[in-house]
Amino acid sequence: MSMSTLSYAKHVFLAVASMSLLWFASRRFFCSMASEQVTSGLHSAAFVTCPDKDVATKLARGLVEKDLVACVNIIPGLTSVYKWEGKVEEDNEVLMMIKTRTAKISEVTSFVRENHPYDVAEVISVQIDQGNPPYLKWISDSVPE
Repeated sequence: MSMSTLSYAKHVFLAVASMSLLWFASRRFFCSMASEQVTSGLHSAAFVTCPDKDVATKLARGLVEKDLVACVNIIPGLTSVYKWEGKVEEDNEVLMMIKTRTAKISEVTSFVRENHPYDVAEVISVQIDQGNPPYLKWISDSVPE
């Protein structure tokens, strides 16, 4: 065998071995993902605006302590432009991004309405259709049915 034939054979062997390893690894990865079922709509993300971080933190702690939600992210730096009582308003606000079970949204809404300083508190939610299965399982484990 000439040197170029040997070099070619070595490259072909390495390419086939690499492809085999990639196939095996991807099959293992995708099979393990398939075993982690996601039930669409079981979880929701809710959004609540607050006048400041202190209000948001107090609401967030209450929601988590009462096991109504798994997690609340408090996102500063919003500017809200809206119409209130016929006048265009602009305010700095904080956004709460809440993760919970869909079945708990009405209780979350009630808690926010009872404890929020606004006359009309924003509480809107969307069902989670897809997500990281271990994270969604954590939400389920953190929020009792």
